[in-house]
Amino acid sequence: MDFTQTERDILRIVQGTLPDSATPFADIAAQTGSSEDEVLALLRKLKEGGQIRRFGATLRHQQAGYGFNAMVAWYVEEGFDVDQIGRTMAKRPEISHCYLRRNCMDWPYNVYTMIHGKSRDDCMQVVDELCRETGVTQYDMLFSHKELKKTSMEYF
Repeated sequence: MDFTQTERDILRIVQGTLPDSATPFADIAAQTGSSEDEVLALLRKLKEGGQIRRFGATLRHQQAGYGFNAMVAWYVEEGFDVDQIGRTMAKRPEISHCYLRRNCMDWPYNVYTMIHGKSRDDCMQVVDELCRETGVTQYDMLFSHKELKKTSMEYF
């Protein structure tokens, strides 16, 4: 998709932190020499076209008291409906990421979730509940010790 320089300028701003005001899109328009209608039209077009999946606030979970994180690597065996299992896992509010990946060699895991909780036990409880709900019982939990980098992808 080709973008004008103004559209690139708009997208550069909206991929970061929006202006903290009652009129953030008007503020973006003023910064880019466009109108608020042009900013909103571009974002609507990209949302409707599927280039923008969602537009929302990001909660810094550690600062909100959810300091325990576990990546859980799940082994979903042949014969299970991996898509349904993925949907079941993804609907949990404690899970921020859920991916299906190819397994390889001695690493059998093919579904990965990132679970956030206020304690280690919170994370483990989610895993126990998912085991009961999905029938998937083979997994490894990898708890985070320290966040080394966390940024959103920047395209412009």
